[in-house]
Amino acid sequence: MSDEAATATTAAEAPAAEPLPHGLGASLPHADARAKTEGTFPYAADLWAEGLLWAAVLRSPHAHARIVSIDTTHARAMPGVRAVVTHEDVPGTSRHGRGTPDRPVFASEVVRHHGEPIAAVAADHPDTARMAAAAVIVEYEPLDPVTDPERAFEAGPLHPDGNLIRHIPLRHGDPDAAGEIVVEGLYRIGRQDPAPIGAEAGLAVPRPDGGVELYLASTDPHSDRNTAAACFGLPADRVKIVVTGVPGATADREDQGFQLPLGLLALRTGCPVKLAASREESFLGHAHRHPTLLRYRHHADAEGRLVKVEAQILLDAGAYADTSADALAAAVSFACGPYVVPNAFIEGWAVRTNNPPSGHVRGEGAMQVCAAYEAQMDKLARKLGLDPADVRLRNVLATGDVLPIGQTVTCPAPVAELLQAVRDFPLPSLPKDGPEEDWLLPGGPEGAGEPAAVRRGVGYALGMVHMLGAEGTDEVSTATVRVHDGVATVLCAAVESGQGFTTLARQIVQETLGIDEVHVAPVDTDQPPAGPGCRGRHTWVSGGAVERAAKMVRTQLLQPLAHKFGMSTELLQITDGKITSYDGVLSTTVSEALEGKELWATAQCRPHPTEPLDGAGQGDAFVGLAFCAIRAVVDVDVELGSVRVVELAVAQDVGRVLNPAQLAARIEGGVTQGVGIALTENLRTPRGLIRHPDLTGYALPTALDAPDIRIVKLVEERDVVAPFGAKPVSAVPVVTSPAAIASAVRAATGRPVNRLPIRPQAAVVNAR
Repeated sequence: MSDEAATATTAAEAPAAEPLPHGLGASLPHADARAKTEGTFPYAADLWAEGLLWAAVLRSPHAHARIVSIDTTHARAMPGVRAVVTHEDVPGTSRHGRGTPDRPVFASEVVRHHGEPIAAVAADHPDTARMAAAAVIVEYEPLDPVTDPERAFEAGPLHPDGNLIRHIPLRHGDPDAAGEIVVEGLYRIGRQDPAPIGAEAGLAVPRPDGGVELYLASTDPHSDRNTAAACFGLPADRVKIVVTGVPGATADREDQGFQLPLGLLALRTGCPVKLAASREESFLGHAHRHPTLLRYRHHADAEGRLVKVEAQILLDAGAYADTSADALAAAVSFACGPYVVPNAFIEGWAVRTNNPPSGHVRGEGAMQVCAAYEAQMDKLARKLGLDPADVRLRNVLATGDVLPIGQTVTCPAPVAELLQAVRDFPLPSLPKDGPEEDWLLPGGPEGAGEPAAVRRGVGYALGMVHMLGAEGTDEVSTATVRVHDGVATVLCAAVESGQGFTTLARQIVQETLGIDEVHVAPVDTDQPPAGPGCRGRHTWVSGGAVERAAKMVRTQLLQPLAHKFGMSTELLQITDGKITSYDGVLSTTVSEALEGKELWATAQCRPHPTEPLDGAGQGDAFVGLAFCAIRAVVDVDVELGSVRVVELAVAQDVGRVLNPAQLAARIEGGVTQGVGIALTENLRTPRGLIRHPDLTGYALPTALDAPDIRIVKLVEERDVVAPFGAKPVSAVPVVTSPAAIASAVRAATGRPVNRLPIRPQAAVVNAR
């Protein structure tokens, strides 16, 4: 028999096509993956409208200055300019803000940070708009900026609301408790930019009723709609936000100070207005991670068990409050980490400065304290002469333990299991002696160092984050599921920002109703609110609402069949598109049962309430917690101070795996973001001025910087209060990986490494 005959197969003999992924637990691909890959997916920057005008914003070149005068005469007189707006043209509320509405739409008397909006222009060409914005003459009286958050306590008020945004004094246990072993440390965390893959862009279209529609990559459309309506002096029902494709989001995606001038210009001109921010404007406009100063003192007994933790945490909120109060609550609450600490005394402050505004970035508050308390655990291990992993294992938190805020951990907390998993995972092999090309030096393939100067280090970190909002936040989401002609449609205002909600919604409906074809409708504010897309909310709250609505439709579908056969709907099941009864008497397909019917249901999901922290930092403030353990392996050139992350082994508490491929991608993305925090990402702001606001000066990790990421264990211990038992997965690796990398660098060099990102001089050892 010929080789060709041996390998040939007939159509009848060909293997059956693989079934498409289906339902929860399957790796269902994103519905928009093909369009995004081919470049045909519509983002806000791609939008167009008849009679379109272009917008540009004039921003302050100063970090702190008094505005003496604003002259728009020359800008208004330029050919092609249709409108110029300043603070005098805001018809409604002049302040806005994600958490605390303390930020002006346009600066009027005082500029409080570099890049603050002063005026906005609409013109018939983008170049004309930019030139007209530059033609607005602003006379400034520069003031001395307050850029050191410690100075903010004594400095004069930078804002009518004062410099102190929030102070949390946490008191837990005996203040006189002391341990035989005491370690102290001072730590600094730099300013990280969320650096979305696509800069802000939007389109505002005036409506015949005097309202306006905003087409934006918003991650919280209803909140943005309410803010815009108040600013425009309009009722909320005359402002509509339509969510366009979101080009990546690891924070609140849209700066409201970007949205509001856009809508004002559309209302003023009566024409559609588009604004596409440059990368520099993006850096100047949106909020960043809070730079943080942390002082710690850990007490332990001779066996390495923690007795008391004392800490001072100072968050630099920048010029405006934004969500700094929430970030401080997370930082103070998790200041001791996922460890049992019988006595804790934490002082936390968030203050205003003249630095760029800080706000919600993935893992806010928790990431900063993780870097500090894990450094303290390394110091404790070194002083006791113990293995760093052993010291951590002696202190790990478990279900039933009490947090320093007084809240009992009722959710699964398999912290010891996670740490043991990464500890036991085989270490990567050492580089072999051989040709230079076989050795990947720190600094990349063209690293300038010598192999003899490279030392390997292994470090550990444990991290934790809270899920959903905190301190009494009313978490609620609404969803509708409709079935018509055998096709299901989900309507929910949960924005798909890359976290995979639309895929999850399809899986839920497939699982519940046995329908293959499921569509998720585009999001706008005509739908009921679903809340912001942060802290994994939509997996829990919006996913829960979709599940409840789908189950209500399932009951509508099954009731006629159950009644016909004299049984309850609970005795019927839907599997692989078939409806069967427990005894086999009934067997039909979902499509047959749906024929000629249109079914729909709307449902809400609202987790159990929480409460604010009291005057001693105590309270049941969080709905649930998620945990992660990471072991980092690094190579450090101790002469040059360059660091190469060789491998990150991750074990994570996920509750339940709903989409394996999507979950792995979220973990890997979070870990890689943490690599940037640890080694390269630092938005420098000398005297409050952003230096190099571009992706050349701000060094994001690339594919060459990404290490081998080994997901060694996913603990599926379901959280009984969460829909499906699942926990959000992307924030906690961001929190944990920078601390693990710093721990590994400490192990390689013996240096304290008390600052992130790690500077080369911190990794240099003066010996060879």
